[in-house]
Amino acid sequence: MKDHFQDHFTMDSPQPRLLDETKQGVIGTPMDRPDGPLKVSGTADYAADHTPENVAHGVLVRATIARGRITGMDRDAALAIHGVLDVITDPRMIRNPAQGMAGAAPVQTGDAVHYHGQPIAVVVAETFEAARDAAQRLSIKYETEEAAVCPQTTPDTETDEPTAAGDFEAVWAEADVRVDRDYTTPSQAAAAMEPHAAIAEWHGDSVTLRSALQMVRFNKAELADTLGIDASKVRILAPYVGGGFGSKLGLGPEAAAAAIAAQKLGRPVRVVMTRQNVFDTVLRRSETAQRVRFGATKDGRITAISHDDRVSNIEGEGFSEPVSQASQFLYSANGLSFTQTVAKTSVTPTGSVRAPGEAVGMLAFEAALDELAEALDMDPLDVRLKNLPEKHPIDGRPFSARRLADCLTEGAACFGWSDRWQAGTRREGDWLIGIGVASAARSNMLVKSSARVRLTGDHAIVETDMTDIGTGTYAILAQITAEMLGLPAAQVTVRLGDSDLPGASGSGGSFGANSAGSAVFLAAKKLRAEIAERLGCDADTLTLQNGQARGENREASLAALVPEEIRAEATIKGGETAKSHFSSGFGAHFAEVAVNEWTGEIRVRRMLGVMSMGRILNEKTARSQALGGMIWGIGAALTEEMQHDPRDGHFVTRDLANYHVPAHADVPGDMQVVFLEERDDWANPIQTKGIGELGISGAGAAIINAISHATGKRVYDYPVLPDRMLEALEG
Repeated sequence: MKDHFQDHFTMDSPQPRLLDETKQGVIGTPMDRPDGPLKVSGTADYAADHTPENVAHGVLVRATIARGRITGMDRDAALAIHGVLDVITDPRMIRNPAQGMAGAAPVQTGDAVHYHGQPIAVVVAETFEAARDAAQRLSIKYETEEAAVCPQTTPDTETDEPTAAGDFEAVWAEADVRVDRDYTTPSQAAAAMEPHAAIAEWHGDSVTLRSALQMVRFNKAELADTLGIDASKVRILAPYVGGGFGSKLGLGPEAAAAAIAAQKLGRPVRVVMTRQNVFDTVLRRSETAQRVRFGATKDGRITAISHDDRVSNIEGEGFSEPVSQASQFLYSANGLSFTQTVAKTSVTPTGSVRAPGEAVGMLAFEAALDELAEALDMDPLDVRLKNLPEKHPIDGRPFSARRLADCLTEGAACFGWSDRWQAGTRREGDWLIGIGVASAARSNMLVKSSARVRLTGDHAIVETDMTDIGTGTYAILAQITAEMLGLPAAQVTVRLGDSDLPGASGSGGSFGANSAGSAVFLAAKKLRAEIAERLGCDADTLTLQNGQARGENREASLAALVPEEIRAEATIKGGETAKSHFSSGFGAHFAEVAVNEWTGEIRVRRMLGVMSMGRILNEKTARSQALGGMIWGIGAALTEEMQHDPRDGHFVTRDLANYHVPAHADVPGDMQVVFLEERDDWANPIQTKGIGELGISGAGAAIINAISHATGKRVYDYPVLPDRMLEALEG
C-alpha cells in the first residue's frame, strides 16, 4: 500500500478547470443518490434508530419561567414511578461553548434560567413513557425575575457601528425620488423532518455519540469541552441526518444530556426530542424590524441605500441575524449605510436558520426596490439591471464571477415578463392576478476541509466526516471521485459522518459541497499523479475513463496499475482569493400569484428561479435544493410565523399543526429552475458555489411583489396572511 501524505492546499489563486477536461462524464449529470434506496426503504440508520443493548431513555425537563433561578427540585414523585432510574441535573447539560460556530447551544451555567423551555434536567428511565411521565411530575421551585419577552418593546439593546460607504445622509437628502419603508418579519423555525436525537455509549473513558448533527468536526470538540475530556476520547457518528437548516450546526442539550447520563448510569442512554420540544428549545430565526431607504435620480439611477434592522437574542449570545448581508452588494450607490440593533430578550435563543440574513432581509429590501420602481414609473426589472455594481460597493473587491444580469434577462424572457400589465388591472372572476420579480444573492464561502481517497484496482473509497443532511453529499462526492479517477460512480463507496475520519467543513452556509468536494478533488488529483507515474506518462497527459488509463501512447487498466491499495489525503482552506475577490451566487426569482379580493387568500400559480452558482455537480440534487429553497420562500411570504405568549415568552405554535409550512396545495405544479453555465475560478478548485441557500434568497420577495402587482396594495408585516391582505385591500 502506498500512502500520499496529507497535503494542505490554500486557495491563493484562480484554479484551472480540470473537471472540464476529464472524460468519465459523470460530473453535472442528474445521478440518483446512492443513499436513496436506503432512505425510501426505511433502512438508513438515523440517530434514534440505533438501539444498543440495555439502552435507557432520557427526557429533558424544561423550565417553566422566562427568567430567574431554580431554588428547589423535589425528585421524590418522579423517582417513585416504576422504571425511573435517575433525575440528573448537571450544569454541563446546558453549557455548550460555540467553538466559534454560530448556531451552537447558548452558554448557561448553574441554576440560572434564561428562557421558558430551557433544559434544566434529564429524567432517565427504562422506558420512554416512564421518563416522560416522571419529567412532567417533577416539582420545581423558582425565584422569578422580570423578563423581556417582546423584542419590539425591549429597551435593553446593543447597536453596532454602521457599515457604510460614502455619505448616505448627504446623498439621501439630495435624491430626486425617495422611498422610506418599515417592514417586520416574525420568528421562524427550522422544523427539520428528523427531530433532534442523541444516543451516548461509554467504553471505559471514551464515549461514542450517535446524533443528528451537521458539523461533526466541530461537534466533536464541543462534546469534549462539555464533558471535560480530551477530544481523542470522543467519537461522533452521524451518517444520515434528516434535515438541519442550521438547527443542528452545534451540539444541542439532548447530546450533552445523553452523554452525561450514560456516564453516570454506566449504560447507553437515548434522548430524543418531541416535535414540541424542538420548537421550544432549538435555536430559532430571529424576528426582525427593518427600515429600508432608497434614493434615486429621476432617470432611475440609485444614489442612496440604507438598510437598518433590529433583531434579538438572549444575554451572553453573540449571534445576530445578518439581515442586510446581501443588501450591501446587490446594487450600487454613492452613499450606503447599514446598521443593526440587537434586543436582549428572555425567549428561546436565536441562531442560524437556512440563509441567515438573506432569507428575511431580502423580503424587505427587494420589496422596497419595487416601490422605488413604482415611484419612478419604471419597470422593476429595468431598475435592477440599471443599478448593478461593477465591484463590491463597500470594499471595492471585484466579483469573481457574476451573471446576475443574465439571470434577470433570461428569466424575464422565459417567464413572459414583457407581457406584464398595469398593476391591479387583471382579474379572473374574484381573483386578482399579478407577477413579480426579485434578485437573489448568497455570498459564497470556503471552510477548511479534509478528505481521504483510497483506490484499489477499479474501486475507490472516499472517507471524510462530512455530513449528508438530505442535500446529496453521498452523490456528489462519488461523482467527483468517479470523474477524477475514471470510474463508474457505482464503483465508488462514500463513507461520511464519522469523526474518526478526516475532518471536513460539515453542512452549513452552503459551503459543504465547495469545501468537502474540493478536498476530495485534491486527494483524487494526487492519486491521478501516482497513476500517471505508474503508467509512465505526465499527469497532464493522463486520461482516465471506465477503469482504463491512457497517456503518451500507453494504456493499461487500473486493475493492473493499482493491484494494491494506494491512498491520499488532502486539506483545503481559504486564502488570498477571498481577500482579492468577492464570490457569491446570484439569481433571479419570478412568481405569479392570484389574490381573492373577498377572502384575502393568496395562491402561488407558478414560480421560476434562474441561478448562476458555479459548476453544477449533480443536476438533480442541485435542482432539489433550489426548489426546496423556493418553497421555503413561499412559507416566508405567506404562512410561517412563530408566535409566543407575551406573558412568559413560551411558544404557542409548537408543532407542524400550528406552525404552517407550505403543504402540497400551497406549492404550484409549475415550478421551474434554470441553471446558467458558470465557472468561478476564484472560489475553489472545482469552480462551485453554494446552492441550498440561494434558492430561498429573494424567492419570497418575488411573491410579495407579485401580490402588489395583482392588487395595487402592499403589506409590510410578513407573512401576508389573509387578514393582513384584506386590511390592505380595504385601505
